[in-house]
Amino acid sequence: MEKYKKLPLLHVQFDDLETSEHTKCKPLSVALAIDPNSRKILNFQVNQMPAKGLLAKKALKKYGYRPDQRSSGWDEMMRSLQPYVEKKATFTSDENPHYPSHLFRHFKDAIHIQVKGGRGAITGQGELKKLKHDPLFSLNHTCAMLRANLNRLFRKTWCTTKTKQGLIDHLFLYVCFHNRILTPQGAGLGAS
Repeated sequence: MEKYKKLPLLHVQFDDLETSEHTKCKPLSVALAIDPNSRKILNFQVNQMPAKGLLAKKALKKYGYRPDQRSSGWDEMMRSLQPYVEKKATFTSDENPHYPSHLFRHFKDAIHIQVKGGRGAITGQGELKKLKHDPLFSLNHTCAMLRANLNRLFRKTWCTTKTKQGLIDHLFLYVCFHNRILTPQGAGLGAS
């Protein structure tokens, strides 16, 4: 990250990856920001969120009210990027309606490009998209690598995250491995 202080990024991709804590009734969101050229993971934040869809009523009944903490996670992630990203950088994300307010709170001069998400392909556990050109390919590929390399993130597994802190610790270890070993050293720095 010190290299990015000297040569700040001009492009960043960000989005959320969803997983769960012990049961699908207790979902977690992993906000993730990457350098799209080198695919280095710049930051992540893990926050709880309420269950949605068919599980919402069951989760409320079994586990009670679960506050949505994603907003504070997005703010913390954007704040942490400030020393490493140009003030007028281009940020690319999906069409989540909550993203612009969190982005512009910390990068008021940034350009925000929101792209429509595509359907997930069978490969990549839904992270890789069935598009001829996926504008979020680097991010989606990184999310697919996270799911492939951290068994607790598999969509269908008996290896579940038991605690939020356990997931955070595992992600820290993986980010070190990903940034130092899986992505080439120095690739894409400032070249965005």
